[in-house]
Amino acid sequence: MTLFETVLPLSMLGLLVVILFSGFPVAFCLAGVGLVFTLVGGAFGLFQPAQLFLVVSRIWGSIADNLVLVAIPMFIFMGIMLERSGVARHLLEILSVLLKRVPGGLALAVVLMGTIMAATTGIVGASVVMLTMLALPVMVERGYDKGICAGVIASSGTLGILIPPSIMLVIMGDLLAIPVGDLFTGAVIPGLLLSGLYLVYILVVGLLQPKRMPRPPEADPLPRADLIKLVLRGFVPPTVLVVMVLGSIVGGFATPTEAAGVGAFGATLLAIYNRTFSVKLLNEVVQATALTNAMIFGIFCGATLFSYVFRELGGDDAIIHVIDALGLHDWSLLALLMVVIFLLGFFFDWLEITLIILPVFRPIVMELDFGAAVPKDQILLWFAIAVAVNLQTSYLTPPFGPALFYLRQAGAGFLTLADIYRGIIPFTLLQLTGLALCLIFPALVLWLPNYLGY
Repeated sequence: MTLFETVLPLSMLGLLVVILFSGFPVAFCLAGVGLVFTLVGGAFGLFQPAQLFLVVSRIWGSIADNLVLVAIPMFIFMGIMLERSGVARHLLEILSVLLKRVPGGLALAVVLMGTIMAATTGIVGASVVMLTMLALPVMVERGYDKGICAGVIASSGTLGILIPPSIMLVIMGDLLAIPVGDLFTGAVIPGLLLSGLYLVYILVVGLLQPKRMPRPPEADPLPRADLIKLVLRGFVPPTVLVVMVLGSIVGGFATPTEAAGVGAFGATLLAIYNRTFSVKLLNEVVQATALTNAMIFGIFCGATLFSYVFRELGGDDAIIHVIDALGLHDWSLLALLMVVIFLLGFFFDWLEITLIILPVFRPIVMELDFGAAVPKDQILLWFAIAVAVNLQTSYLTPPFGPALFYLRQAGAGFLTLADIYRGIIPFTLLQLTGLALCLIFPALVLWLPNYLGY
C-alpha cells in the first residue's frame, strides 16, 4: 500500500471521532462521513459513487432481512414492560427482607436485583433509572454512604449489557458471524463473576466499615405465611421468566429470536399478574420500544454505509499494515486492542464502539494464535466476550458514561456528581479485574459453551 492509501482510511476514522464529539446524532455522523469520503475517494479514483447502490442491498440483506436481529425489539419490549409493571419493586422488597441481617444487606439486595433484572431486561438505561428510583431513597434514608449508593446502583444496572439476553451480544453475533447462542452461554459465567465481585466487595466493606452501610434497626420478624406470599409474588415470577428465556436458549429448545418472543409474552403476563396491565401501559411500552428500536437500526444503517466505504478505500489493509509495523506479539496485541476499546469507552457509547471497531478488529483477531490456551476456532468467541466485559466499563467511565447521567438525573436531590464519580471508582476497578480474569483464564468464557456442546 502507498502512504496515501494507508492515510486516507485512517483519516476517515479520525474525522468520525471528531464529528461524534459534535453531539450530532450518531447515525447521521456515520453516514455523513461515509458520503464525504465517497467523494474524496472518487476524486482520486479509489471509489466509484455508483458503488453506493450496493449499500442498499447490504442494509436489506444484513439488517432488515436478518432474523437474528428481530430479537432486538422483542427484548426491548420485554425490558420496558418489566420496568413499568412493578416486577422490580416487588423483587427489591423480598430481597431486602431476606438480607436485612447481613452486613450491607440493602446494597447486596440491589446487586442481586440488578443481576436478576439483567437476565430479563438487558436495557441498561431502564435498569439504572429503575434501581435509582426504587433503592436510592431507601439507602440514603438508612444512612448509607452516598458513594457506595452510587457505585452499587450504577454497576448493578449495567450488568444488563453482559448477562444474557443482552442486546449487545445479539448485535456482536451478527457483526462477528458468531452464533448468538454461543455468545449467550459464553457470557453467563463472566456476568455472574462480575456480580460476585460486587457482592464480595460489599460484604468486605460492610464488615470492615459498618458505618458506611448501617444495618436497619431490629424489627419484628415477618410471619412465615407473609414471607412465603412475598416470595411467591416478588421473587418467583421474574425467576421463572429467566428460566423460560435463557433456559430455552441454553437447552437448545429455541433460537434467541424465539426466546425473545417468549420473554415479551411472559413480561406481558407478569404485568397482568401484578394487575398493572392496561391499554395505556401497552401503548406506552410499544411507543418506547419503537423509538429505541428505530435509534438502534438507524445507527446500523449509518454504520453499514461507513464500514462499506471504509473497506473499499482499503481500511482493513491499512489497519493490518499499522499493526504489523508495531511488531507486537499475539498477547501484547490483544492487550493493545483491549486498551484501545477501554479508552474509547471514556468518550463513546458501546453501540458506536461495537459497530465501528469490531468489523475493523475482526480480521486482526482471526490471525492471532494463543497456542493451547485458546483453540483457534474459539478465539473470536473469547475475544467477543472479553470485549463485552470491557465495554461494560464504558457505562461507568467519565466524562460520557451513560450510567452516570442516568443516575445523576434520576437521583437529583440525593447525589452530587462528586458522590457519583467517587462511588464508581472501586466498581470500575472490579470490572477491570473481571476482564483480566477472563483474559488470563479463557475457560471462564469457553467452559460452558464447550460443556453444552456449542
